[in-house]
Amino acid sequence: MPAGRSLTFWAQWLAAISVLILLLCALAVMKTGEVDTQYRMLAALMLLGSVPAYTMMQVYHKQHGYLAGLGRLLAGWLALLCGLTVAAFITKTSELFSREVIIILAVAGFALQACLYLPLHNLSRRYQQRIQAARTSLIIGTGDLALDLADKLAHQKKEPLIGLVAADDLPLPSNNVYPILGSLAHLRDLIATHRIRRLYIALPLTEAEKIEELYIDLLDSSVDVIWIPDLRSLILLNHSVSEIEGLPAIHLNESPLTSYPTAALSKALLDRTVALIAIILLSPVLLATALAVKMSSPGPVLFKQKRHGWNGKIIKVWKFRSMRMHDDHQVRQASREDPRITRVGRFIRRTSIDELPQLFNALQGRMSLVGPRPHAVAHNDYYTGKIDAYMARHRIKPGITGLAQISGCRGETETLDKMEKRVELDLAYINHWSLWLDIKILIKTPFSLFSKDIY
Repeated sequence: MPAGRSLTFWAQWLAAISVLILLLCALAVMKTGEVDTQYRMLAALMLLGSVPAYTMMQVYHKQHGYLAGLGRLLAGWLALLCGLTVAAFITKTSELFSREVIIILAVAGFALQACLYLPLHNLSRRYQQRIQAARTSLIIGTGDLALDLADKLAHQKKEPLIGLVAADDLPLPSNNVYPILGSLAHLRDLIATHRIRRLYIALPLTEAEKIEELYIDLLDSSVDVIWIPDLRSLILLNHSVSEIEGLPAIHLNESPLTSYPTAALSKALLDRTVALIAIILLSPVLLATALAVKMSSPGPVLFKQKRHGWNGKIIKVWKFRSMRMHDDHQVRQASREDPRITRVGRFIRRTSIDELPQLFNALQGRMSLVGPRPHAVAHNDYYTGKIDAYMARHRIKPGITGLAQISGCRGETETLDKMEKRVELDLAYINHWSLWLDIKILIKTPFSLFSKDIY
């Protein structure tokens, strides 16, 4: 967690947890006349458990708007309550607490946090804006990378951008919308004249020697120097920057499941818990569909196909059989009015009921509820080499639903463009993966089932 976000988080968290503990103590006194041991233990667990729960849900992130922030606050509070409930169940201590106290704490606790969130979030944003307004910046470079950076800084409106500085041997653009204040020979004068506090070096990697010279020359200047590496020609996957024994490390390609092991464990728990609950609730549908498939045509109820899973491992994905038994040696995607599809199969494909057995795949840990949809091995072999970074979509567990599916990329991919769009969304999911994103996709999935491209 960056220092700026850390300060914002801890200040708001401290205010919220203080109010919660005071509320719990007040409720305990009203109920029993004192704060008994079990309520003191509950207060301690709330104090300790709220940090991972709120961090996981990115509560108090300064970039969130009010509604998004309140949504994350609710998610973090519910995660904390679930964790406390599980702890009470395991330790068999739930009977020690007054149901009235717990219910009021759950409802009033969130209400108080929400009331605190609005003014504190507003104060936090104003504080950040005041700091950023005083942090005037300058970009060294006039190429595409520098202009792209200038656009992003202007869009974010976080810090005033004074202009650009041209490197001596690079041509100046003719239609630049940002002022070019001079060349490197005028750099120190520009820093002093405009009271520059942050300096971005946005030069191509071919200018490595010049970048090093600039860094050494600016060591005695009272400015923050930030180097923006030109990595746009690379397809980055869940990229990040870290430090290894004092050496800066740029992670170009990393699976979210290995880079965030704690969050990955939360994803696995969410997958298996929701999958088990869904199997129980949908058991009448599963049994009725199995019977209908068996009666519709000869053959097994389930269709098990080899597909690539996490890190390219071959797994068997389960589906209700929707086609008649056939001897096609070539794996073909289902198409509209496909004669191989049975009458029952057409209905269960149209309603996505045929995908429900994959809940068992999720329960087994082979699949996730949310992730890139797994394709047949033959299809992967075909598209590998035709689409850049195609197999990179397997750096996370395949899912029953995904960002591509709720974005309209469903059905047959009869053209390369359609598969490229699906892969683009799959990689975007990996790059922006979070537990909150999984929850949003799960909520949106039922509304995507009415797509005309499902058949």
